[in-house]
Amino acid sequence: MDSRCSYRPTALEFFAGSGLVSYAIKRHFKVVWANDNCDKKAAVYTANHGNKRFVLDSIENIRGRKLPYADMSWASFPCQDLSLAGLNAGITGQRSGLVWEWLRVIDEMPKKPPLLVAENVEGLVSREAGGYYRLLHQELIARNYLVGAMLLDAERWIPQSRPRIFIVAVRNDFMLPKEYTTKEPNWLHTKSIQKAALGLENWVWWSMPEPKRRTKTIEDIIEWDAPYDDIKVIQRNLDLLSTRHFERLHRERTRVAPGYKRTRNGTQVLEIRFDGVAGCLRTPEGGSSRQLLVLLNEQGEYRTRLLTVRETARLMGAPDSYKLPGTYNEGYKAMGDAVAVPVARYLANNLLHPLAVAYHEQNSKVGDPYIERITI
Repeated sequence: MDSRCSYRPTALEFFAGSGLVSYAIKRHFKVVWANDNCDKKAAVYTANHGNKRFVLDSIENIRGRKLPYADMSWASFPCQDLSLAGLNAGITGQRSGLVWEWLRVIDEMPKKPPLLVAENVEGLVSREAGGYYRLLHQELIARNYLVGAMLLDAERWIPQSRPRIFIVAVRNDFMLPKEYTTKEPNWLHTKSIQKAALGLENWVWWSMPEPKRRTKTIEDIIEWDAPYDDIKVIQRNLDLLSTRHFERLHRERTRVAPGYKRTRNGTQVLEIRFDGVAGCLRTPEGGSSRQLLVLLNEQGEYRTRLLTVRETARLMGAPDSYKLPGTYNEGYKAMGDAVAVPVARYLANNLLHPLAVAYHEQNSKVGDPYIERITI
């Protein structure tokens, strides 16, 4: 954040979950209100951020007229109906359709935030030939916003493959600084995004500098003293490896190979990775949705176990000081449903904060009573 700027923008966080977005953007935004309806995730949020600004309730019960003014509203709305492995109900489904409640709350606010962010899985732009995204885009421009979508994969910063779509919208009365847009697609825009954007009004090709590649691998986040599975469980897990994976594992003496159990042609298998990157964390609804590790111990023997909760937090870029109260599954779910810290931080530093400050500077002469001015 530019130390010369005395204005610190404020933010609302919907579907706040375990609070990793609030943690990631705290240098750039003051989060003045946050909400989620899961008491287990709320316990993680409040353990790390306190409970003064957190509201535990369904978004359907939130009324916009009661919320404080904010420069930005962030919504990591549910992905279950948009995920390729999900419920296939789309953006009007019972879970993912809560994005419309977010827009309803914004409509009720005495003054809408000039900056909106919505985050979700790739299916938001790739499924139905981009139809789900286009529907949301039309609703945003109907509310007088300029809108663009980007894909950011956490794998650029941390050893976890986690591609996510980030929609950023700004008020259409904003004179956009040229350095944050391009006239054509760039590294942020996949073919699916380009296809979804075709012919849309008020579309913006957002631009940010491409980050340097990460240097850490999954070996760097491992808790090496964590206990292994029982020897019988280890053998069952190793027996699920394909011959090709088993031979490669031993040939390359891979120290850490993360993987998921999957069903292929009616048979359960354990598919592991050899690129030093974990697969995308999921919520631990069943045994196959929890990521396994195949580890080479000091005796040169392969052992297996699940990721620890702390390892899931490290894979999300959270520091070891980040508190994770509750059971194993609760901690795993809190991280599996979250937004990776370095991704949100990068977006805030390189686009969201500059846009919020620029908008404030363009409109500060008006003397808007809703805008909170904070000296830092």
